[in-house]
Amino acid sequence: MRAGLSAALAAAVLALLAQPGRAAESLYVVEQVTVSVNGNPDGSGERVASLKSGDRVELVERSGEQVHVRLADGREGWLRAIYLSGDAPLRPRLAQSEAEVARLKAEVTRLEGQLAAAAKSPVPSAPPAEDATPSAPAPLIGTAPDAPQRVWPWALGSALLALLVGFALGWHTLDRKILRKYGGLRIW
Repeated sequence: MRAGLSAALAAAVLALLAQPGRAAESLYVVEQVTVSVNGNPDGSGERVASLKSGDRVELVERSGEQVHVRLADGREGWLRAIYLSGDAPLRPRLAQSEAEVARLKAEVTRLEGQLAAAAKSPVPSAPPAEDATPSAPAPLIGTAPDAPQRVWPWALGSALLALLVGFALGWHTLDRKILRKYGGLRIW
């Protein structure tokens, strides 16, 4: 009974693993190489195909340092795992990033144009309501805030002053110790 249950469980696991509809892991050939795909895992079989950087393959199985892959045209073969990466190739990603940068630059230019047009056009003011109480004037748009205080000259000056005071105190302390111990400092 127990052997029959374990055999049925093993058969179910194998059936799940062997399903052709299962999504295979996509891998890409790493940058700047051309790789030969062989018929056998040890590289002794016939050459099935030659792959260039960025070519996409589907992982069928792994066997140590070798991987069994399925090519885009359906052929299968073996190659070393070090030539494959799960990350998409850099060139298409770079092209995508450059397109995004160009789109964002165009958006910034458009927004700068809108800002310049808004700054040039006069702002219509609403006539004051007769029964409204007067309020404080609204701050002007575009006025510069107060100039920021420059702290670094003060910090630099304070650090220099502290260094000089520390040097003077150290000199004085050392001079007193030498005077007590040796009767003074004599430079010949």
